[in-house]
Amino acid sequence: MAKVLMKGNEALGAAAIAAGCKYFFGYPITPQNEVPEYMSKELPKVGGVFIQAESEVAAINMVYGAAGAGARVMTSSSSPGVALKQEGISYCAGAELPCVIVNIMRGGPGLGGIQPSQTDYFQATRGGGNGDYRLLVLAPANVQELVDLVMLGFDKADEYRNPVMILGDGMIGQMMEPVEFKDNNNQELPEKTWATVGTKGERKPNVVNSLYLDAEDLENHNTRLQEKYAKMKANETRVESYNIEDADVVITAYGTTSRIAKTAIAKLEKEGYKVGLIRPITLWPYPYDEFSKIKDDCKGVLTVEMNTGQMLEDVKLALNGRVPAYFYGRTGGMVPTPEEIVEKVKEIYGGDR
Repeated sequence: MAKVLMKGNEALGAAAIAAGCKYFFGYPITPQNEVPEYMSKELPKVGGVFIQAESEVAAINMVYGAAGAGARVMTSSSSPGVALKQEGISYCAGAELPCVIVNIMRGGPGLGGIQPSQTDYFQATRGGGNGDYRLLVLAPANVQELVDLVMLGFDKADEYRNPVMILGDGMIGQMMEPVEFKDNNNQELPEKTWATVGTKGERKPNVVNSLYLDAEDLENHNTRLQEKYAKMKANETRVESYNIEDADVVITAYGTTSRIAKTAIAKLEKEGYKVGLIRPITLWPYPYDEFSKIKDDCKGVLTVEMNTGQMLEDVKLALNGRVPAYFYGRTGGMVPTPEEIVEKVKEIYGGDR
């Protein structure tokens, strides 16, 4: 198919429809408003349903209902809106309901601002709802990858019967880039024998539920969930790396910040510095093993984020003290520049090349 120029928010909506999404429930919040706007216009054309819910809480519970009936369903929001969805997300994970949840992040805490941010890393990877649950968290760096990961997210949600989160920021939602869509015209969605679609008098009713009043039953349920999450860790870790085995300094960044880091690396290499990159694509499961490829005498790993150091905690866990860990971040909607990253890398070098 030919490439088409699209805004990120609209491209992710088109990708969801191409992946077979037929239901969207959401509530307006900047900077993701083009997503529900696009879905409201395009979903009815393919026999789908768009509902602007009365709140984010209502929207995620509508997702629960549609997913429980076996439909491919998506919701999107931005930071404080996703915070309101957390109870429902925990319910979906507990009931093992496949769905895709998009967070186009803005600054916080609280209402914060509408500018791009990466301050929801903890919320996405640690779980803002209650209980021992996990989401597969995918972090695209450009609009084409946003399209690809949305489509992948629906497949993985069905494969693991688990919610998948697409974690972007205001920049990727608002930027325009050429994208290409896979041909999914002959796509066959997996059979969902567990879904609540009516019995037709041929079997006992299916029950979709996350309530286990017997303590032993709930423990067994949690044990089975952890076994599923272990499979996700083993099979779904995704990462992009560049020159990390030979680098004197390694930068790690995700999403659109990684693109700024790549520009900084190109500038540094022209000056003779040896700098590598680790870009996590899955923020959970996190690619801890990739950091073992960094040489022992590396001067340091620089984590660059649009927050005050959230992914930094995972980087420190990955390094386990073997290599020094450094951080550079901007907040409040301020975006790191390549020049700022270059300066920080040179500080780590300490004038020694």
